[in-house]
Amino acid sequence: MTNLTQVEWSKLPSPEDDGRAAHLTGAKMASVPLVATDGSVVDLAGVSGLTVVYAYPMTGRPDTPLPDGWDDIPGARGCTPQSCAFRDHHAELSSFGVSQVYGLSTQTSGYQREAVERLHLPFALLSDENLALASAMRLPTFDVDGLSLLKRLTLVIRDGVIAEVFYPVFPPDRNAADVMNWLSRQL
Repeated sequence: MTNLTQVEWSKLPSPEDDGRAAHLTGAKMASVPLVATDGSVVDLAGVSGLTVVYAYPMTGRPDTPLPDGWDDIPGARGCTPQSCAFRDHHAELSSFGVSQVYGLSTQTSGYQREAVERLHLPFALLSDENLALASAMRLPTFDVDGLSLLKRLTLVIRDGVIAEVFYPVFPPDRNAADVMNWLSRQL
């Protein structure tokens, strides 16, 4: 089995900025309750302080194949490395004033719980399984195998307003470091 956290990014197609996230910087978060893997319900519009939300298409499971052609979809591969990077940099993000980190996908909270446990994530994943937040905020999505999935992007939210958007995100394992670099310039 391939180590999912060791990916040769140069062999995968890189996503291009299609402009579908350009409207997000400075926008207020829509009030949409999302079920979290810790059993809570999170409304990002009402979360105070500095919050980082990384949106990803889907986490795979070791016992379940990814959709056919997954590696050919620009930006699709890399959910596990991205989550692990936010896990590994969680304490550092806190030192930059980040109060909350969340992952966000359209997978069910039950499905996401397996990833939280397997990857030992110190933060919750949020489920937008009905695409309510994606629709309200006009987040970029794509369809594959009958699934509507979020394109990979990261939002830095301050008191319910989006302060910065990282889009497209590639390679995903560097996303947490990119967020920290941006935060360091804000201090």
